[in-house]
Amino acid sequence: MRESFWQKILKFYLPLALFIIFLLFPFYWMFNTSLKPMKELYNLKLNPFYIHNPTLANVKTLLFETIFFRWMFNTFFVAILSTAISLSTSLLAAYAIQRLKFKTSGPTGLVIFFGYLIPPTILFIPLATIIFDLKLWDSLWSLVLVYPTFLIPFCTWLLMGYFKSIPKEMEECAMIDGASRLRVFWRIIIPLCLPGIFSAGIFAFTLSWNEFLYALAFISTTESKTAPIGLVTELVRGDVYHWGPLMTGALFASVPVALVYSFFVEHYVAGLTGALKE
Repeated sequence: MRESFWQKILKFYLPLALFIIFLLFPFYWMFNTSLKPMKELYNLKLNPFYIHNPTLANVKTLLFETIFFRWMFNTFFVAILSTAISLSTSLLAAYAIQRLKFKTSGPTGLVIFFGYLIPPTILFIPLATIIFDLKLWDSLWSLVLVYPTFLIPFCTWLLMGYFKSIPKEMEECAMIDGASRLRVFWRIIIPLCLPGIFSAGIFAFTLSWNEFLYALAFISTTESKTAPIGLVTELVRGDVYHWGPLMTGALFASVPVALVYSFFVEHYVAGLTGALKE
């Protein structure tokens, strides 16, 4: 028996609409705050959900009175390099654990995943010592070196699950025909697991883009800061929060991640689905 129109609304469309509103409300609030003058932000008598006197002063302050573009470049630099290093390492590790099947492959995969569960605050002191010994303090390369420590474990676990969904017979047939293990990996495995690679890459890029603790600890000069750190440290002066420029920066900084998810969402879902099947 078909459901009535109102039953569909109550069971599907209404919960979906509420969920979308819940997800998009932070973006609306950032956009709302970014266009409000400072006096309106602190006027509690006005409706906070409506912009009474829109202004671009906050955008001007962010773009011309700070080095926001420099912070964004730094964030792109760190996120892209960290993602590339993590993906290349995770691909090799996941393939070796799933296909080579050495004696300790099972425990090794489990230990790698447990490494992701270690809180970053516990690793902060030993990593800080390493960064200082390598003379990378206050350098973006310190973040490129540190971020893979929490990106590689999860990416490896995700790709291990995805490799399980690829039949071994395809590799065996190619190797019987004379293909080497490396050629099989490059020509067969990589194309087949592209959804899993996209999924792991989006995850790694997002975490690198939004990471706060290590960037705050290892970077001190204004020119070397990433966007999350630069916005908080430069636009919060003492006990004065410049909410307009802060929200404008947060809105602009969230656009690249939103674009990545919008373009690769199908691959991201397919990768997670393939990884969780096993």
